[in-house]
Order: sequence, then C-alpha cells, then structure tokens
Amino acid sequence: MSLVLEGFLNTVALTLLSFAGALLVGLLVAVLRVVPVPLLRGVGAVYVEVWRNIPLLAWLVLFVFGLPEVGVKMPLFWTAFTAIALYEAAFVAEALRSGVNSVASGQGEAARALGLSFRQSLRHVILPQASKRVVQPLANIAIALTMATALAGVVGVVDMTRAAQRINLELAQPLLVFTGVGLCYLVMAAGIGFGARVLERRLA
Repeated sequence: MSLVLEGFLNTVALTLLSFAGALLVGLLVAVLRVVPVPLLRGVGAVYVEVWRNIPLLAWLVLFVFGLPEVGVKMPLFWTAFTAIALYEAAFVAEALRSGVNSVASGQGEAARALGLSFRQSLRHVILPQASKRVVQPLANIAIALTMATALAGVVGVVDMTRAAQRINLELAQPLLVFTGVGLCYLVMAAGIGFGARVLERRLA
C-alpha cells in the first residue's frame, strides 16, 4: 500500500510542479516569440523547434544519464521535473503565442496610441484577452503532461506506472494492477478537464 501511495503522490507532484514550471518558461518563450526584435524571436523559435521535435523520453535519458557526466547532479525526481517542464514549455509557448495572435491587431495599436509601451500593452491589454482563449489548449497540454509523467518511471522515478510494475511482479495480476493505474490517470485527466471548463466559464 505504501508503494501505491508513493507512486500516486510522486505522479501528482511531478504533474503539478512540471506544469507550473512549463507555464513560467513557456510564458517567457512566448514573449520572445512575439517581441518586435528579430533576434529574440529567433531565440524563441529555436527553443520551440529543438524541444518539441525531440521525444520526451530522449530528453529524460539525456538529463538523467548525461548531466552527471558534466558535473550536474540532482535528485532523480528533480531531474525528471526539469526535463518534463522544459519539454512541455515549448507547447505552452506555442499555445500562448496562438492566443496572443488571436487578439485583433487593432488592440495593440490602440494601446500604443495611448502611449503604452510594448510590455505594458502586453500585460494590460493583450494577455488578459488572450488568456480567455488559451484555457482549453493549456488544459490539453496539462492532460498530455500528466500522461507523459509515466515516462519518468522508465528512468527510475517511482511514479504510478513504475509502482504498478513492481506490484505486478509480486501479484502477477497485470490486468487488475494496470486497470487500477489507468483509472487513476483517468480521474486526474477528468479533474483537469473539469477545472478548465469552470475556469473558462469564469473568464467568459
């Protein structure tokens, strides 16, 4: 029972922390993608293309086994968190950029006409409107991230999937064990979807 609880809590913690990290990094990358400075836009574009076009499992293996080789050592959980957050940040950035681009260009022009700087117009005019349109895309990313945390078990993190593998070795009941794990993931994903719908209605 303790192994099940450990796996569940690690999965929840990894999901919440990774999504929070992805939001922070993704917001920064999204800003780089829309600023009127070609060099910064290029940096944002390179980040997105590099991170989202290499599989998450490859990043996890690279971080877990590669970072210690260059002298960077972290606990396994935090290494997985870093890799997942940076990977999902690329998708968050594109969702936010799409939301910003969906705001009518006249809104930004009006803000500039009122004397607002790019940062002020982004903060007070563009992002508040864009946030209403990115709730569902971000919820989809959060659900995908929840499922992606199962890959952390491959590199040794005791998440729900890895805990289920250990339990199955003892019980030899794969149908029962993995059905239970699947239901846990289903409940988490359904909770994210429900929360997104509530937030979307409130913002509307």
